[in-house]
Amino acid sequence: MEYRNRAFIKVVSVVFVFLMIISGCRKKTMNEVVVYVSEDQVFSEPILRDFEKETGIKVKAVYDTEETKSTGVMMRLISEKNNPLADVFWANEPIRAEVLKNKGIAARYQSPNAREIPDIYKDPEGYWTGFSARARVFVVNKKVKDIPTSILAYTEPQWKAKAVIANPLFGTTTVEIAALFAIWGDDKAMAFMDDMKKNEVEISTSNGESADFIASGQFAFSLVDSDDAVSRIRQGKSIAMVYPDQGKNQIGCLIVPNAVVLIKGAKHPDNAARLIDYLLSKETERKLAFADCAQIPLHPGVETPADIKPIESLKVIKVDYGEVARKMEDIQPYLKQWVGY
Repeated sequence: MEYRNRAFIKVVSVVFVFLMIISGCRKKTMNEVVVYVSEDQVFSEPILRDFEKETGIKVKAVYDTEETKSTGVMMRLISEKNNPLADVFWANEPIRAEVLKNKGIAARYQSPNAREIPDIYKDPEGYWTGFSARARVFVVNKKVKDIPTSILAYTEPQWKAKAVIANPLFGTTTVEIAALFAIWGDDKAMAFMDDMKKNEVEISTSNGESADFIASGQFAFSLVDSDDAVSRIRQGKSIAMVYPDQGKNQIGCLIVPNAVVLIKGAKHPDNAARLIDYLLSKETERKLAFADCAQIPLHPGVETPADIKPIESLKVIKVDYGEVARKMEDIQPYLKQWVGY
């Protein structure tokens, strides 16, 4: 009997230890969050490390490479739809967020920290929320006397062969052109594109290359992202930044926010919600405004450097980002033909 009791106690002890190990592993696993990121790692990683320090939640981040920017992690999310490994997607623009929504990969989450963010920068059904944005701006060489103030300058005879634009098949230039198709309609937008070609607009490989062309004096102006402009101005380059179409009857400048998405079937939903809340906080927007990416807060009243205009002071293009996402897909054949592919 004593032998059986000792054996029973030993079995119970082994089971207890096993359960404690399992419990510890489970606790360790649950105290993490997995985020896929298409925002530049140099800017996003410090924010995620701050979240770790403040919450004690371990962040496992997967970043896009420069070669697969904005599409690499999104394609991974699509391939993992039936067995999601990510909890959160931090996108550097809202179009990919719309794609995930339409493919049933995003889940609804409306953060309490998003209440003051204007509705235009949020999915009305709660599948993604925008924060910390870039504006689409002109960079103009300082030797240029007659400063262009509208995107229509691309079609004006005085700027023939003097303007450059990044390849409209890629990046935020695609978003911009799709937005024009959405607000102007196909006929007016195609006429604008055709007039640009007739005006001998140069096509560059990227917004950064466009900005460098302007700084070197090879061209007079280009449409780029505000971070491309601010970074070069801070480096002392010979360029000025102009927010286009700010007049009474003009369309305004396009705003391209980051977007954060809760992944459907996330394994760590509570931690995912905490990370989303953190990204959508005023403090995160303040940090990204003072970082070299110089992003524009979408919350009102957030402190910014002197070279960043508050969002409320800008006239912006009023777009439905879902419609822009659909239009981007529709116009791909036309853009390939326009570029000459």
